[in-house]
Amino acid sequence: MTTTGRRPLIGVSTYLESSTRWGAWDLPAALLPAGYPRLVQRAGGIAAMLPPDDPAHAAATVARLDGVVIAGGPDVDPARYGTERDPRTGPPAEARDAWELALIEAALASGTPLLGICRGMQLLNVALGGTLVQHIDGHARTPGVFGHHSVKPVPGTRYEEAVPEETSVPTFHHQAVDRLGRGLRPSAYAEDGTVEAVEAEGSAWVLGVQWHPEMGEDVRVMEALVLSARLGVPPLGELEDKAP
Repeated sequence: MTTTGRRPLIGVSTYLESSTRWGAWDLPAALLPAGYPRLVQRAGGIAAMLPPDDPAHAAATVARLDGVVIAGGPDVDPARYGTERDPRTGPPAEARDAWELALIEAALASGTPLLGICRGMQLLNVALGGTLVQHIDGHARTPGVFGHHSVKPVPGTRYEEAVPEETSVPTFHHQAVDRLGRGLRPSAYAEDGTVEAVEAEGSAWVLGVQWHPEMGEDVRVMEALVLSARLGVPPLGELEDKAP
């Protein structure tokens, strides 16, 4: 854990693509939209990319970090939560599923602050024995274009402490939490009742948001992660001072 005043090292998981073009090149690539590291940096942290690796290395990787972010991306393989594949579910990303599940398990075991974004929230729920709704309407309209909708915090949660008011958030997802995983509780809802954020009960700083804060201007969720990574995980009610 970092000491007060230092910039915490925040690991962010990445995509792994078989074919990516830039300049004259078309090569396999581990990549991450720039919004993720920029959000970490704006919140006072140092961003480190965590491309898929052997899951056996996850605990050692997390031990060198002050916080972990599981990024958005492809649908979680329904086999991970014991469900038949819906025709509208995307192809599996086996390497990402295995690696990110191992990162989540290592962060939970070590008490390392953990933030799941979109897919990352869904995978957190699956890691703790929860299930997903494989398709919902209205939260992803135009492919490749983020929409916006309102989310309302649940009083008394870590999310509500960081963002106390109802806000409009950037969103693009067609799956959502169904049965909650062990030790998780909802901490924000959309207007249609969709669970838009979950967090761990108890003292651990573990939060998942269904939207994409890296595509907006509100840095408060990431600031809360970075603060917890810098100072340890304070009890609820002691996150008011978010200054770097």
